[in-house]
Amino acid sequence: MVVFAIAYIAPGVKVDNFTSALVVALVLGIVNAFLKPVLLILTLPINVLTLGLFTLVLNAILILLVSRIVPGFVVSSFLAAFVFGIILSIANAFVNSVYKK
Repeated sequence: MVVFAIAYIAPGVKVDNFTSALVVALVLGIVNAFLKPVLLILTLPINVLTLGLFTLVLNAILILLVSRIVPGFVVSSFLAAFVFGIILSIANAFVNSVYKK
């Protein structure tokens, strides 16, 4: 649901239908679980130099990767993926704070 709402807000991001949004959420979760930790370790020096801001760039790259994998999910540019990633991080922080016990 969050992916579908963010695609409506973020410029340059398009999700065809709700099923595509669910598949995007699933694939993004799998990519974040398996590929992101490896990439974070490989990019650790630049991440330290940028005080962790390179993680946002890494998120945008992973979002672009998911847009290549999932049909019905289109991200037009790197900037659109960057904005999508920032909004997704804010939405995840909000949802986690609401459902925190």
